[in-house]
Amino acid sequence: MDSEEYSESDSSYEGISDESDSDEDTLDAARNWCRIDQENLAPPPPRFPFSGNPGLNTRMDSSSPIEFFCIFFDDDIVGYIASETKCYAEDFIERNDLTPSSRVQKWKDIDSSEIRVFLGIIILQGIVQKPLQKWYWSQRPLLSTPYLKQLMSEKRFSIIMKFLHLTNNETIDLKTHPQLGLRKIYEVYDAINKKFKSSYVPERDVSVDEALSLYKGRLGYKQYLPKKRARFGIKFYQLCESSSGYILNSLIYTGKDMTLWIESPNYKSTTHIVMTLLEDLLDKGYCVTSDNFYTSPELAELLLSHRTDVYRKLRPNRIGVLEEI
Repeated sequence: MDSEEYSESDSSYEGISDESDSDEDTLDAARNWCRIDQENLAPPPPRFPFSGNPGLNTRMDSSSPIEFFCIFFDDDIVGYIASETKCYAEDFIERNDLTPSSRVQKWKDIDSSEIRVFLGIIILQGIVQKPLQKWYWSQRPLLSTPYLKQLMSEKRFSIIMKFLHLTNNETIDLKTHPQLGLRKIYEVYDAINKKFKSSYVPERDVSVDEALSLYKGRLGYKQYLPKKRARFGIKFYQLCESSSGYILNSLIYTGKDMTLWIESPNYKSTTHIVMTLLEDLLDKGYCVTSDNFYTSPELAELLLSHRTDVYRKLRPNRIGVLEEI
């Protein structure tokens, strides 16, 4: 409920208002536990003033799906993928003794336009699903996908898939890399993540939760979450706009080597995750909801100190919760 509807005198929540004297007052109020009469509830505390300017942050000539796609996979990102794929293929050919019959002998340079076609085929394969990749180029009428043959041959698609590369192996420093578990995709993933953050300003209400991307291959940080539909896969922590579901920021869980927001090493890991996702939205009057797995008095105090509202159910066994509760 908007803060304008209530004055400080109307609310029984002392110290939590747009006119709070200091961050310390806000934090003291956050730990001021009191009983609530459910039959005669007091008005909610007023929200912090919201200073965001919600909406699209980029210029568009149309609203076609391809133009939205190109906001995130722009010329720089696609060009980088083409360049690294080309370099990796050339390096492979130079380092290996190839037989005359090797399919690699037929490799030819790739450019940005061909990478876009390749990515388009990957997306289409997620919509029109078949058990074997070669079936997309099958000559049998029941299995054929004629349009793909017009875009790219099966051999060309397969060899691009073989050499597809998203980073420069020569520049990876195992001691200083910010996300060692993501070193093979980090540059592209980080660039796309920044595009999601910079292209759109969310409305006041945002949400933090986790998602699981189905993956059953070999991977050191693959997760098993029985309550998720995919069950096996790569776990993402995501910050989304509540009204639309737009992903504003995301973190891939890679284990202990994750790079997280750290104001104090004494904070819980769940607090670090939420603060990392929200870093660009702090001190602007946003309101965040999250799963009760993340919610704690510690997180609530920290968010309030950054003029960010938070509400969600609280597990009674959290550190900082009164024993009576």
